[in-house]
Amino acid sequence: MSLALGATAPDFALPDTTGASWSPTEAPATVLVFTCNHCPYALAWHDRIADAARDYAERGVRFLAINANDAERYPRDSPQAMRERVEREEWPMPYLHDATQEVAGAYGAQTTPDVFVLDASRTLRYRGAPDADHDDPAARAQWLRDALDAVLAGSEPALAETPPVGCSIKWRR
Repeated sequence: MSLALGATAPDFALPDTTGASWSPTEAPATVLVFTCNHCPYALAWHDRIADAARDYAERGVRFLAINANDAERYPRDSPQAMRERVEREEWPMPYLHDATQEVAGAYGAQTTPDVFVLDASRTLRYRGAPDADHDDPAARAQWLRDALDAVLAGSEPALAETPPVGCSIKWRR
């Protein structure tokens, strides 16, 4: 079951690659990106999402990347592999591990990536893909940016939901 647009998103606390805990609170908008280390879609969109995180940081937007994949079946998504990736790359957002998969389940995350934009009261305002084409860097995560601009302006995004596109979340069996 997916979180419905307009619904209050569940609160959570998840650890990042250093062990610090993060939750979707105290920001004018929060972007949750369910992602991983191995999916070609998640990798293709990563830089665009990271650029959006950098561009919106001054406006107080919090970006949280969340990996909920089964690390036993997909070792490239283990906490150790996550730490190594963050150390190797410049991440403008924390990379959280959803070891129990409870957060992904509560949000109804389906793919990597699957983007959720919450307003200051944790109301879901956008859900779906970052933009129209994972193969086109010029798309700049435009759907995500448009949703953030609307939320920060206090209005509803013109495009509030798109189908998430990517590899399926790797659920435990």
